[in-house]
Amino acid sequence: MKALNLYGKQDLRFEDASKPMIENKDDVIIKVKAAGICGSDISRYGKLGPYVEGTTFGHEFAGEVVKVGPEVKTVKVGDRVAGCPAFYCGECESCRKGELARCENLHVMGAYHPGAFAEFARLPEENVIPVPDNVDFDTAAMVEPSAVVAHGFYRTNIQPGAEVAVIGCGNIGLLAIQWARIFGAKKIYAIDIDDAKLETARAIGADVTINSMEKPAHEAVAKHTGGQGVDLAVESAGSPITSAHVLALPKKGGQVVYLGIPYADINIERFYFERIVRNELTVLGSWNAISAPFPGKEWHASLHYMSTGQIDVEKIITHRLSLIEGPETFSKIINRDENFGKVMFYPEI
Repeated sequence: MKALNLYGKQDLRFEDASKPMIENKDDVIIKVKAAGICGSDISRYGKLGPYVEGTTFGHEFAGEVVKVGPEVKTVKVGDRVAGCPAFYCGECESCRKGELARCENLHVMGAYHPGAFAEFARLPEENVIPVPDNVDFDTAAMVEPSAVVAHGFYRTNIQPGAEVAVIGCGNIGLLAIQWARIFGAKKIYAIDIDDAKLETARAIGADVTINSMEKPAHEAVAKHTGGQGVDLAVESAGSPITSAHVLALPKKGGQVVYLGIPYADINIERFYFERIVRNELTVLGSWNAISAPFPGKEWHASLHYMSTGQIDVEKIITHRLSLIEGPETFSKIINRDENFGKVMFYPEI
């Protein structure tokens, strides 16, 4: 089969790979219909390189079941499914407590297990989730990033009527705007330095858009909130700059949840750091997308709200491509040769 395999930093190759076969009694073979590029894929490609040289890359996907192991009971050939790419050990202290996202040995497809940028993928039965009939493959391929956002929101104590600021309007930020509304936010502020991203943010539900190159984000938010700030601030850019600036957005006693992953050191000016102490903020980290019972309520909730239309990914997807375009596309993304939102690969074309 054809696949995108990662050999080193900025060394992604479109080539033949072995088609996955049934090896365990609970294995499920899935024909990949759509697979998306995650922000972590970009960092792995551009800065970090593969865990295992030559591993098939990618972990956000959906497809159709084509073969199942003899003990598989919850899905059958022909079913439309999303793949949960996370693997937990089940043996460490966190796993024994049911805190699966904190597993000491947590990893995802495309690391030590062949990934989803391929014509076919293999997962254990418990990692395969049936998709409602009215959820298309593009949408189903984004259940994993949606679940990442939901996991973060479940960590907060956001209440209906809250005001929420989302800083960073990439794919995760755009999903966070929609999740903020699902959790009952009455007013949502979208913050970025890219006007095109802010336009998309408004189109998918942000009430106020703020370009932080024009005015410091906390000043703009303060103006709209009577100087109080928001109940919850979501950091979804993974930038060393926004990782500091987000601390100035909540009101006294408010919350910050970090969804972004900064791949650089963060130096926080006294002004921002003091907000944690003086405003008695609750600062939360959020990692991955799973909980117990596996894969977790994040996945089932994502599929539910996708089926109702309250999570809409159509405006987030900017590129629909074949796998052969993968190496060139990753190169363009890290070199900023054009504007990319969510990139979706279709192995069948």
